Amino acid sequence: MADDKTKRDFRDRDRVSADEDYEVRDFANKVGLTVRQVRDLIEQHGNDRKTLEREAEKLRG
Repeated sequence: MADDKTKRDFRDRDRVSADEDYEVRDFANKVGLTVRQVRDLIEQHGNDRKTLEREAEKLRG
């Protein structure tokens, strides 16, 4: 049976969902931080992906 093309995924790819462990884990691996560090960044700066990438870069030095 073919996929139903009317059912689209409208999740926001510009955000990292702190509620989804796999998103936090994947983002942590991408930026070279621990899951705890990423969760702390989300608490401090929100879940905007670009902001988190910028702050992760500062944290890594």
